[in-house]
Amino acid sequence: MEDKVDAIYYQHAGSLPFVRRISFLARRRLCQLFLEVMQPQAGDRVLDVGVSDEVNVESNMLEQVYPHRENLTCASLTDGEAIRRAYPGVQHVQVTPHQPLPFADKTFDIVYSNAVLEHAGSAEQQRFFLSELCRLARRRFVAVPNRLFPVEHHTCLPVIHYLPKATFRRLLRGTRYDVWSHEENLNYVSAAELRALWPAEAPVITYSGIGLGGFRSNLVAYNS
Repeated sequence: MEDKVDAIYYQHAGSLPFVRRISFLARRRLCQLFLEVMQPQAGDRVLDVGVSDEVNVESNMLEQVYPHRENLTCASLTDGEAIRRAYPGVQHVQVTPHQPLPFADKTFDIVYSNAVLEHAGSAEQQRFFLSELCRLARRRFVAVPNRLFPVEHHTCLPVIHYLPKATFRRLLRGTRYDVWSHEENLNYVSAAELRALWPAEAPVITYSGIGLGGFRSNLVAYNS
């Protein structure tokens, strides 16, 4: 079995038990929002793009709660062995970063993606990723960390991500958080940027997750 590729996302903030509990609550609420606004039916073909090979209490929340796994396809960067073993009944497809997703247009009824877009690279690469999601289904649900949330999701550092992106990256460069100083690993998008990147009809923009200081932890865009 190939090595896991998603451990990087849990090596800093994700290594703290309290933070993992908060992450669990945020992701559970995101899934509840997905079920409420998208209202998937038993026969709907659903694609989850960006499933993690790190199987733990807060990862792959949709796979944990979705009641119709036989119509759920998971896309990840790995061979999917850990994913199929953890969530019997799901289908799995391995994908390659920055390449077209291996499906024909409108293969699915709904496409879901959480916490992937911010790791897709440059704005151009993010736009391509979103265009692929929109190509595959008319109904789409995309969630990312909310940059206005006071605590940065990946490092657990307060407010540092409020700085301009270049300054944020410069401050992290050469530290234990160096991995997050590179655009290809972390490139936050605001609500306005997400709306501008969206290649199809304008999405509904809303917020979900946990609240702190008047802000929610996650930014969501969807076409239902």
